[in-house]
Amino acid sequence: MNGAQTLLSTLVDHGVEVCFANPGTSEMHFVAALDRVPAMRGVLALFEGVATGAADGYARMADKPAAVLLHLGPGLGNGLANLHNARRAHVPMVVVVGDHATYHNRYDAPLESDIEALAGSVSGWMRRTDRVSEICAHTVDAIAASRAGVVSTLILPADVSWADGATTAGAARLSPERVTEPDRGALRGAADVLRSGESAVILLGGDATRVAGLSAADRIAQATGARVLCETFPARLQRGAGIPAVDRLAYFAEAAEAQLAGAQHLILAGTTSPVSFFAYPGKRSDLVPAGCRVHTLAGYAGAAAALESLADEVALDVEATVAPAVRHETPTGPLTAVSLAAVVGAVLPERAIIVDESNTAGVMLAASTAGAPAHDVLTLTGGAIGYGMPAAIGAAIAAPGRPVLSLQADGSAMYTLSALWTQAREQLDITTVILNNGAYDILRIELQRVGAENADSPGARAQDLLDIGRPTIDFVQIAEGMGVPARRVHTAEALGVALTAAFEEPGPHLIEAVVPSILG
Repeated sequence: MNGAQTLLSTLVDHGVEVCFANPGTSEMHFVAALDRVPAMRGVLALFEGVATGAADGYARMADKPAAVLLHLGPGLGNGLANLHNARRAHVPMVVVVGDHATYHNRYDAPLESDIEALAGSVSGWMRRTDRVSEICAHTVDAIAASRAGVVSTLILPADVSWADGATTAGAARLSPERVTEPDRGALRGAADVLRSGESAVILLGGDATRVAGLSAADRIAQATGARVLCETFPARLQRGAGIPAVDRLAYFAEAAEAQLAGAQHLILAGTTSPVSFFAYPGKRSDLVPAGCRVHTLAGYAGAAAALESLADEVALDVEATVAPAVRHETPTGPLTAVSLAAVVGAVLPERAIIVDESNTAGVMLAASTAGAPAHDVLTLTGGAIGYGMPAAIGAAIAAPGRPVLSLQADGSAMYTLSALWTQAREQLDITTVILNNGAYDILRIELQRVGAENADSPGARAQDLLDIGRPTIDFVQIAEGMGVPARRVHTAEALGVALTAAFEEPGPHLIEAVVPSILG
């Protein structure tokens, strides 16, 4: 058994059964080994950022790692943006980066690079395997580390991959994942705060944004008067009819400060203390109100369990209040950000997974889907755009039988548009809606917010860098060229018809929804 086959067999033996890949010459023995390890599903992406984003989406829905296969330092570099998002979301992932043969490095071949430096910026665990005898143990260690919510990177030189003599015999078995016990001192401190009568906000993240954590937080809020918010971009938020509703902390700092205003205590359950996404002249970066004390109840893992213990302490006999089922009529007339969101809320199917990278054009979606059938939402944790369509691939593979709705802004769609090809190749049930307003609307807003010169009336050259409408991008033709049926809509009625048809027909679909800029 060569090194590559040993690596694949070890991954499968420990529950890693999907590998998203964009391989090169250094990884050919890994590719060949797929025929000898049929339990591993290989999924080809045409760009490394699609592979890493797909692995992120898979991990968020499967609650276990996928593998990613990348080619040398440049391949890893191409995947870094979505590895950054995965790191910020604390999702498990095992990244295998092929390298030149150990004896070839000294020749400084054209693709030679510092893989460790690149990987170190996103990895919570990293190791180079220079001997075939180490492959099995290193792979087990990588999987174990990833289960703690980090990106694990294993660097595999080509000659180690092709060398014979590797074995999985006697490999250490991973111990069952340990349940994180709530910190008793943190629980007592939070209970004392909640009983004090002083104003408190509970900020949720990590595993607290699923039903168990949301229910516990709602019970606590009812019993104590505390307010509950969710972090701006949760990794996976469960919401809709039958689930306790929670508002997300606003993206813009001024709105977030208004949500937190008056809080004397901020209790963190699965997230970190809030800060503004960017610095702005003359404005604070720290969003915690002056004089407010911050208390950490639990980290991203174990936050739901800590909230349940806290609820049993301060709200023992309180039942959680859930969102009622609400279905509105499909609106009519020209598409706008408001009517588009209303259409989604009106036709969203049962058990849907929404991958939301709609950005500014999707600002009304949360309100419009609050009473829709229960669904999961994956958001742009980390903020690096080009996440949505790749993550939809991973979500669809992790949860077969559940419809995936990928809501995608036009500008960020162009970063990883080749994800459509993989969706078609794998015949995944993904409906992609491109919200096409022909501009980087968020940057138009930020131009004013940062107080740049002439921001209120930017000149032609400044405006040109924020406009993506010349030439007009034809998403329908692009999608059809990659094997995804597509149509363009301009009205709310047409969007409703298109979405309903797409949800009813297996396989991928794309709808280009033409909407005006929210800035007019």
